Amino acid sequence: MCARPADSVRADRWLWAARLFKSRALAAAACTGGKVEVNDQSAKPARLLRPGDLVRVTLPAGRRIVRILALAQRRGPAPAARALYDDLTPPAVLRARTSPAAYRPPGAGRPTKRERRQLDRLRRPVSP
Repeated sequence: MCARPADSVRADRWLWAARLFKSRALAAAACTGGKVEVNDQSAKPARLLRPGDLVRVTLPAGRRIVRILALAQRRGPAPAARALYDDLTPPAVLRARTSPAAYRPPGAGRPTKRERRQLDRLRRPVSP
């Protein structure tokens, strides 16, 4: 077995220790699935990470961009995990509402079939 340098750690292990994923298996699956990039290159789970590397992770909640500040082999408390990286993710853009919320006055009864179809058209997301 070859000796691993002390100044690097596996990508799946670091992603788990930094609390970007709940389990190491999820981190490894994300790496294998192409959801993790290190320095603009797709990363496998065994990719060695070093301080200063730029990591882009696609999560269900959105895309995160972090710069590695420190390495960790084990998962620790959340404040310690937060100290492992510098979050460079741009703030989320607030979307303006395109249409007012559907309003039905109290006591108006149930909507008719025609009114329900009109409400469904209002609620349908706009396709580009």
